[in-house]
Amino acid sequence: MADEIKNVEGEAAVQGNFIWDFIKEDIAEGGRFEGKKVHTRFPPEPNGYLHIGHAKALCIDFGTAEHFGGICNLRMDDTNPTKEDVEYIDAIKEDIKWLGYDWDDRFFYASQYFDQMYEFAVELIKKGLAYVCELTPDKVREYRGDTQTPAKSPYRDRPIEESLDLFERMKNGEFEDGKMTLRAKIDLASGNFNMRDPVIYRINRLKHHRTGDKWCIYPMYDFAHPIEDALEGITHSLCSLEFEAHRPLYDWVINNISVPCKPRQIEFARLGINNTVMSKRKLRELVEKKYVSGWDDPRMPTLCGLRRRGYTPKAIRSFIEQIGVSKVNSIVEYGFLEHCLRDDLNETAERTMCVLKPIKLVITNYPEGQSEEFEVENNPNRPEDGTRKVTFSRELYIEETDFMEEPVKKYQRLYPGNEVRIKSAYIVKCTGCKKDENGNVVEVYAEYDPETRGGNTPDGRKVRGTIHWVDANNCLDAEVRLYDNLFTVPDPDTGDRNFLDYLNENSLEVLTGCKAEKNIAGATAPKSYQFMRHGYFCIDNKDSSPEHLVFNRSVSLKDSFKK
Repeated sequence: MADEIKNVEGEAAVQGNFIWDFIKEDIAEGGRFEGKKVHTRFPPEPNGYLHIGHAKALCIDFGTAEHFGGICNLRMDDTNPTKEDVEYIDAIKEDIKWLGYDWDDRFFYASQYFDQMYEFAVELIKKGLAYVCELTPDKVREYRGDTQTPAKSPYRDRPIEESLDLFERMKNGEFEDGKMTLRAKIDLASGNFNMRDPVIYRINRLKHHRTGDKWCIYPMYDFAHPIEDALEGITHSLCSLEFEAHRPLYDWVINNISVPCKPRQIEFARLGINNTVMSKRKLRELVEKKYVSGWDDPRMPTLCGLRRRGYTPKAIRSFIEQIGVSKVNSIVEYGFLEHCLRDDLNETAERTMCVLKPIKLVITNYPEGQSEEFEVENNPNRPEDGTRKVTFSRELYIEETDFMEEPVKKYQRLYPGNEVRIKSAYIVKCTGCKKDENGNVVEVYAEYDPETRGGNTPDGRKVRGTIHWVDANNCLDAEVRLYDNLFTVPDPDTGDRNFLDYLNENSLEVLTGCKAEKNIAGATAPKSYQFMRHGYFCIDNKDSSPEHLVFNRSVSLKDSFKK
């Protein structure tokens, strides 16, 4: 890692990284891009929704440009028409803006360069650097060779004019899919198999979402990508680590065609997180086979799923910043992402009380029909958020787990004869309970000490337990959804495993009839609350309504990553 970058106040701000070090060299006096503005791009393929792994890439792409006072393009990599959809394009834009980045007027499609790509391919043929090959895919694999044996193609020395004619006829739709390809003529004996005359165009009769049926040949990504970067004036093409072996081909393409710019490709390690999968193909399978409710299911690692669950842009950007930029692949614990969210919500979320599994507590010596108010802080970390009033009366709702008729060892909550604090209200002593015909407790009884208003103990007696509550006569019903990991093992996507075999059947628990303070009435997404003792929750942005409040638990209070 490089030295810390200082913000305008001189405080430590963002850590540098090896990418920034390279760029500093490139834009310094005598450097490759001396005098030029740093220009990056984020090029997602519009065949699915962005997930937390993409968040790392876009934070690096946009964040690097931002740091150097440069610009970043948003470009849809739509060279493969098989699974691309306008729905994904709109979602990608929304997610990027939600994270706090903007591309201004620099929004592009790879497909808008198809005409120029075709002309560059013709240029390579004319230079003797590309040829039309008629090997089938099986034969290409058979003739690929190994580390000791060069690849081969009987069409490599095909005359330039013949390849030009065949390539044009490929474009005109005279040959069926798979009949021919255009291959770059580089080095069949290269130790880098990506350089063994790679295919740069293939026949593929599929309708494109933007160009329709205009094209029946499409460029391969390794050919299209450097051209797109060069035509847009990109200085630094920041890619994930799997493209490192493709960099020689990237450089070969831009060095052998007449493009106005010669970008530099730099690779970084992708983001891996345990207890999830981040293959768009597998995420799509979860959606299409209805193992989840959609791409925005709060259990999904997609940005729209995390947003619906209550994750904040600040938490995600903090997570990306703290894990850093590396050249070594690694797996980050999901718990660290949760830790970053807790850090943010602890500072910003309004406190409230909600009873998830309610049972009625009757204060038998409290006057019937009487009610009083208590003033409590909305957030002890933010005095500017003020206070709210909560009402207290004879009948309250408490958690059913806050009472045991026969307590286990070290149980500090309500049981006959024991005292607890009713949070911010009074100390009460349990006097018994009422059961139904099946022996289930349906009401708990207690008496309050009027001298302990605010939970104080003027006589100094020790009361160990404190429980939360809501006024049974002044509360709202709510549905609460509790989430766990979508998979039962940390690595469901390794080796020969079928990731679907490790789906967690208990990843979602839906609680109805929950009782919450009335201060949450009218709350809308992305409003977040800390439900005392339970964790951080947000209004569900899809299913909640004023008539039927639905809360998603964003993260529990437990934190194994405390500083």
